[in-house]
Amino acid sequence: MYYFAFFFTLLVCLLPIFLFLKKTRILSNRLPPGPLGIPFIGQSLSLLRAMRANTGEKWFEDRAEKYGPISKLTLFGNPTVFIHGQAANKFIFTSGGLNNKQPKPVSTILGERNLMELSGEDHKRVRGALMTFLKPEVLKQSVGKIDQEVREHFEAYWQGKDTVTVMPLMKNLTFNIMCALLFGLEQGEKREKFVKIFEQMVEGLWSIPLNLPFTRFNRSIQASSRIQNMIMDIIHERRSGRHEANTYQDLILSLLSLQASDNATFLSDQEIVDSIRIIMVAGHDTSSILLTFLIRHLANDPVVYSAIVKEQEEIAKSKTSGELLTWEDLTKMKYTWRAALEMLRIVPPAFAMFRRTLRDIEFGGYLIPKGWQVFSAANMTHRDESIFPEPSKFDPNRFENQASIPPYCYVGFGAGPRICPGYEFARIETLVAMHYLVTRFKWKLCGNNNNYKRDPTPIPTQGLPIQIEQINKLQNH
Repeated sequence: MYYFAFFFTLLVCLLPIFLFLKKTRILSNRLPPGPLGIPFIGQSLSLLRAMRANTGEKWFEDRAEKYGPISKLTLFGNPTVFIHGQAANKFIFTSGGLNNKQPKPVSTILGERNLMELSGEDHKRVRGALMTFLKPEVLKQSVGKIDQEVREHFEAYWQGKDTVTVMPLMKNLTFNIMCALLFGLEQGEKREKFVKIFEQMVEGLWSIPLNLPFTRFNRSIQASSRIQNMIMDIIHERRSGRHEANTYQDLILSLLSLQASDNATFLSDQEIVDSIRIIMVAGHDTSSILLTFLIRHLANDPVVYSAIVKEQEEIAKSKTSGELLTWEDLTKMKYTWRAALEMLRIVPPAFAMFRRTLRDIEFGGYLIPKGWQVFSAANMTHRDESIFPEPSKFDPNRFENQASIPPYCYVGFGAGPRICPGYEFARIETLVAMHYLVTRFKWKLCGNNNNYKRDPTPIPTQGLPIQIEQINKLQNH
């Protein structure tokens, strides 16, 4: 009787362990191929090295060749599944089984209530609030303000110069446009302080999340806290005087007006701060990189350059001296915008994207367990020759009929319900900047080394120095 009781007790104790091991074995057989690697670190360092050596695309291709279109690994502290292709893009942008939980560096630095982190109703509410300002009918009123910022930039930093370094200047330009449109923050000491702290903040977005003194992650967290305090100060200033100004004068006023009206798109102060931070990062990086690489490409592509110049000169001839560009002028810049879309296809600012599973979910015949990270190389479809023939060739005419491109294959601004809310904003600042650039200056690249690396966004060698020649004064059309 004693032995029976002993073995019965032992069986009861071991049964849950046996069932757990059996379930784990079954699950492991359904997981995608590939090793998870060293816990916490996994393949993070390998990916970061490839990005900084500008071999990230090859890293993706080698992995896909070895393991197929879906595989598992560890990235930035989390077990992860890597996916790519048209079906993967649709899955990432539309699946209800995923949320937008970003890697720890991103969520820690940009805030847990930023738009990239949100899903479901929260995402719709915050996106809806942002779109009250970022929709075309509102942004039409801002074309003149962006025009003035662009003119001031070229007068201050390009006019009278023999050489300039493009990338820092384009970052300066896009940051100033954002300060004007998002905060109504005028030129001066406050803007200059803001940009320095902002640059420190974004440095750690793709880093090993070790919050230790002197690490990139630690410096970025401190800068993010200072940015939050500065935005909060602006919110308090705007709140105290918001009824005296146009609701759509800047984004913060627009969002505060929703609070005052008890609208369904009401945002808390923290959601406003986090939304501003993510828009700053997305807008600053995307537009400045797009402009930089357009300038880089046009220096060696006389055919596309001439077509853009011809289009922009026709618009310039229709303007009187000192007259600002209008929304109607932008609608005529069709070829220039097609060139911009092609540039985003070839050199996308966003390297890849992350999601997190809300439950056990199947994709491509494999199981992705609840809580795992999904890492999508969405831009790999940009290089797929079955979608874009001769994918290495720069051809703006690919976008003459965008309806001919299969859905979820071109993701320069996202896709589906996750398409970038700042799309029109980016289009306006890109077109206005290109107008004044090609009608006022000619340029050529300096030196022979005009390669670039990713850290995590593309950065040209030495910031892309160019020689410039002024062909018209900025004050006159």
